[in-house]
Order: sequence, then C-alpha cells, then structure tokens
Amino acid sequence: MSSNFKNLYTSNNPPLQATLIRGSKIESIHKVHAVISDKKGRVLMCAGNPEYKSFIRSALKPFQAIPFVSSGAASKINNASKSIALACGSHSGTKLHSREAFKILWEYDIDINNLKCPILKTSPLEHNCSGKHAAFLATCKKLNWPLESYLKGDHPLQIEIFRIISELLEIPVTEINAERDDCGAPTLYLKLIEMSKLYSLLSSSENAELEQISRAMTTNPIMISDNNKFDTEIIKSSHGKVIGKGGAEGIQCLCKLNDGIGLALKVEDGSRRAKHAVSLHLLKQLDWISELRIQDIEEKVFNFSQGVRIEVKGQLKFQES
Repeated sequence: MSSNFKNLYTSNNPPLQATLIRGSKIESIHKVHAVISDKKGRVLMCAGNPEYKSFIRSALKPFQAIPFVSSGAASKINNASKSIALACGSHSGTKLHSREAFKILWEYDIDINNLKCPILKTSPLEHNCSGKHAAFLATCKKLNWPLESYLKGDHPLQIEIFRIISELLEIPVTEINAERDDCGAPTLYLKLIEMSKLYSLLSSSENAELEQISRAMTTNPIMISDNNKFDTEIIKSSHGKVIGKGGAEGIQCLCKLNDGIGLALKVEDGSRRAKHAVSLHLLKQLDWISELRIQDIEEKVFNFSQGVRIEVKGQLKFQES
C-alpha cells in the first residue's frame, strides 16, 4: 500500500474512540484502529490506520491449528471437532476444557509434563492455551517430530506454521517477525490488514483445513472461551454465522462465515473492555448480529458498576479510490 493511502486513511477517517464514563465525567479514553479486508487483502473499510502493526497474540490460534488438521493428527481423536475448537480457543480452564486438552494428550500417549504452557492453578491443562499446546504435541507425535522443543522457532512444527502463514498472506517467510507469547509459543508481529486477511480466509470456505477449523469453532463455541465470555457469546448469538477470536493487548478479529471478509481491530493502549465495546459497535454498524442480540452480549460481557458506561464514537468508512 502506498504511503499516501496511509496518510489519507489516518487523516480522513480517524481511529474509533471508546470512552469510559463514570457518572457524568469522562474517566478514560481509548483509541482504536480497525480494518475490514477481503481474502486478497484489499482494504474495504477502515478507521484509523489499516497498516497499524501489533502482535496478533491468541487471534493466531485458528491458523496455528492448521497442521493439527492437515497432518491427520486431529482425525484420530474421538469427536475431533471439539479438540480442534479447543486448539483454537483461549478457554477459561474449567473441568470441561481441561478434560478436552487431556483427551488430546491421552489419544497420543503423551505425558502431561510435556505441556510447556504455564501452570496457573494446579495443572498446565487449566491454562487458557492448553488446547493449542496439546494439539501442537499431538501433531509432533503424529509426524515423529521432537516433543521437548516444540515451542522453539526452529522446530519443524513452528517452521511449518510460519510457512503456512507466509503462504496465506503471500509474503516471504523472511518478512515474518515472531516473538514469544506469554504461553511460550511464537506469536507474530503483523499489520492489521494482514490479520483481517487471515480472518477473511477463515470465513471463505476455500481452504479445506480452514473450513474444518471454522466449522469446529462454530459448532463448539464453549471451547473458544466460555459461556458469558466474548468470543463464545459472539458465535452463539450469531447462530454460528460470526466467529470472534481475541488476543491480549486489545486485539480482536472477527469474520462472517461465507462472506470472505475479515475484520481486525487493535486498541492502542491494549484495553480489553474497549476492544469488546468497539467490536459490538462495529457488529451493529455492519449488521452482522441483531441489535437485540448485541444487547444480550453486552449484559453478559460487561460488569460495570452502577453509573459506569462505555461509549464508542466513529465508524468504519468505505475506501475511496
């Protein structure tokens, strides 16, 4: 994209703004960049800078799950759809979630001590990334790759994930910058437009693995986060028509199935409440979910004290040629 495009869009359509109001006074203001693109990576609508760069964090999980599906590792597991969904999820570590992560390891006779995600309470199975890690290990076992170094950037699994991402984004592997996420796995430093392109591909049903992954996510919404949590409620409220997958530090990606378009947004200061408020504001603007359903999600996701509310200003605007 040319630099004058960027200037045009950072000035002509400013970032969205989420404002936290306590009583009658403004308490906090969050600035949010958002972009919608098609599967060719063309900007359709945006607010702020579509080339804003950040780490995609956990919104990368559906794409990190591709080798789990393409290697055939997932298909060996009973009710594989649940396991695939958990691999894509940032779950809340309930017994349901932990048992599903354990099932993946059990099928492949992998010791729980091989899981390298942090122990939050009593077991690494309760960590919100345990599904992704269990799927990583199952893939390694299936392909006879070493288990102990599965998170290292030069491990065959991570090399394969980088290759897949470079192919999907049509950029050289050498241009992909990765750093360690909080769970120890690599995460990627991408432009918002690249994140939205990935989600447009997830929605388009053209890639067999991504089709299977999106179907697993929409049929097992509880595995993606949990009841009363944003990503699960988005899938449920849209009757499986919209997928939402967040990442830490104010990243949220969304797509409407079979439309072949993806939405990615980043809150500059990393606020979670702001990304949820702006996501719902945009879902309303796009008419992807009905207003009644959006109110329902708001009630479940925001637990503001009395007299506190969040207001969003701004809209996505169509790209002018």
